[in-house]
Amino acid sequence: MALMPRLRQLLRRQRSTSRVGTRRPTETPRFGDTLHEDALRAMLHDDPNDARAFDALAEVVRRRAVEPSTEDPLTAPDEDPDRQREADLAVWALAEELAGNPKAWRPLLELGRLSVTEDPEGASRRFATAAERERTGSALAEGLQILRDAGMPIEAIGLGIGHWRVREQTPEVGRQLVLAALEADRVFEARQHLATLADHPATAAVAEMRPELVAAVEAAEGADVSPGSPT
Repeated sequence: MALMPRLRQLLRRQRSTSRVGTRRPTETPRFGDTLHEDALRAMLHDDPNDARAFDALAEVVRRRAVEPSTEDPLTAPDEDPDRQREADLAVWALAEELAGNPKAWRPLLELGRLSVTEDPEGASRRFATAAERERTGSALAEGLQILRDAGMPIEAIGLGIGHWRVREQTPEVGRQLVLAALEADRVFEARQHLATLADHPATAAVAEMRPELVAAVEAAEGADVSPGSPT
């Protein structure tokens, strides 16, 4: 079953307004896990963009979601696609809860990552909102990377062009745009993004990434010239 329809089913059957990461009763409560989870939740309450706290809490809710039930104790979690889907849904619910904070952008990236295959338009909207909430461009750059990894370079280009404030944000956004343009076979556009990076105030960072990008653009330009084409 696809993630989005399954998520809607789970949300409809919830008994309370928020059941994110609800602890499943066990015969032997694991107090260490409980204290650890409570501490992580407190950290994310203060800063919903704390990457280490989010990853750690996501691992907790994912592990709980794939734990064998008492009715089927011999089921191996890593061999059961339904349990893996439940794990993704648990992380989705956690990210969705945290994304309600108007300062939260990292949970939006996770929601986009989980939905990019089945709901690319929705994922792009989440990446755009994350980019608007995060001023340095780090969220935008990560959103572009996720789209590129999903084989969606054109969507990455649209997101980047629409939200990158060139002189105010990390040059990593420009790097992602150059690579996305190359992946979309838009070599001329890649060259334009590379030229834009030359004006970025973070000269040291640009100088470090420039050789890789120049080589990639030149290789793509060379590939566009067939052996019999005029030069």
